[in-house]
Amino acid sequence: MGVQSPVRPHDRQRGRRGPRAERPERAPSGPERRGDRAVRPAVGLPVSRFAGIAERLREGLRRSQEYLATGLGALLESDRPIDDALWEELEELLIAADLGATLAADFANRAREEVMFGTVTRAGQLRPLFRHFLVDTLAAAAQPLDLDHRPAVILMLGVNGAGKTTTAAKLAARLTAEGRRVALAAADTFRAAAIEQLQRWGERIGVEVIHQAAGSDPAAVVFDAVKAAAARGLDALIVDTAGRLHTKTNLMEELAKLKRVIERQLPGAPHEALMVLDAPTGQNGFAQARMFHETVGLSGMALTKLDGTAKGGIVVRIVRELKIPVKLIGVGERVEDLQVFDAAAFVDALVPPA
Repeated sequence: MGVQSPVRPHDRQRGRRGPRAERPERAPSGPERRGDRAVRPAVGLPVSRFAGIAERLREGLRRSQEYLATGLGALLESDRPIDDALWEELEELLIAADLGATLAADFANRAREEVMFGTVTRAGQLRPLFRHFLVDTLAAAAQPLDLDHRPAVILMLGVNGAGKTTTAAKLAARLTAEGRRVALAAADTFRAAAIEQLQRWGERIGVEVIHQAAGSDPAAVVFDAVKAAAARGLDALIVDTAGRLHTKTNLMEELAKLKRVIERQLPGAPHEALMVLDAPTGQNGFAQARMFHETVGLSGMALTKLDGTAKGGIVVRIVRELKIPVKLIGVGERVEDLQVFDAAAFVDALVPPA
């Protein structure tokens, strides 16, 4: 259910053409109100479809859990005495699980302290210690999505093929199911297929898509989308951007420009700059996250395709070393498989209690 944004005068002067925008219909006001804002009945999925995160995580992280169980899990369940060989093997297994050398060393140091105090003497006693360490690491950076604005502008970023468009649509479906008035902005104008994909999602989940013709200036799309969302009093605007390699300086600068356009139009926005990261990319994903963070200033991560990788540990490394909270995770293909990140539930699925 796309709504094409208008072509402004300076666009016509440059030779860009596009059909005149349909005037967006005002959302009907209903009898139910939350505070001073009307609550629209959710279109599409009921909010109950997004419940049951623990079970979804267990299923989605099954491959990662099985991978850890064959090496690290076996070590943490053994009755081996603590010695130098065990410490070396433990660190190697942690690094192999994409947890990173820094985190591996940090945990080993904490575990050594427990050994010194005599509270740990066997490898099997390290398992609960490791679980607590992971929860503490992830919970320290945990932050909910910043939706305390009207509109809350959420900028979706990432490399090609990470799942930005799908994640943006799934997030829109979730917020809509919660009773929020949401719009999507198709700022990936390089590919007509990207605009069409977002429009199909909009029709499927009952969310308006603001767009222009393929080849339009992404900044113009963002400008019009923010203006429309603010004028209509929407609760959230989710901006889908084109994928770009973190090594391409000109494309990264364009992303920074989009952020500046939003900031000038709506001070304090975007309220979220979420990088959508394909979990199976492993350590390369860590390098991508660092570069995007340096260029744009990420507020959080949306980690996708965790069900398709055996190395879900990359979540912990990103939080530990880059101090970027993971706010959303995707553990399947269904709309409801995009979940708000929960540190304790994630650790329970990744490293179940003995």
